[in-house]
Amino acid sequence: MPKLIRLYITQVLIGFALSAVFVAVLLWANVANLNHLIFNTSGGYIALAMLWFLNGIVFAGVQFGISIMRIAQDEDGGGGGKRDAVKMDLTQPVRVKAK
Repeated sequence: MPKLIRLYITQVLIGFALSAVFVAVLLWANVANLNHLIFNTSGGYIALAMLWFLNGIVFAGVQFGISIMRIAQDEDGGGGGKRDAVKMDLTQPVRVKAK
């Protein structure tokens, strides 16, 4: 299996695990009375599954994005080029030719 696909699957699993922790904390803290709504209504388990799945998509995407950006930073050294100030004379007009 290619390294990128293995990385993606790993980050998706981590994202969905983080989503499960997030939903568990939401239910434990009873934010917006979600604990009562989910466990005391007939369609509550569908709402729980949707809450976990949709948050899992978001967390997996963020997790994968962060891991890809960290790879690029590690290989490049994170320098980003020179940080010298660009000297510009904004008092003089610049001629721009129109086509």
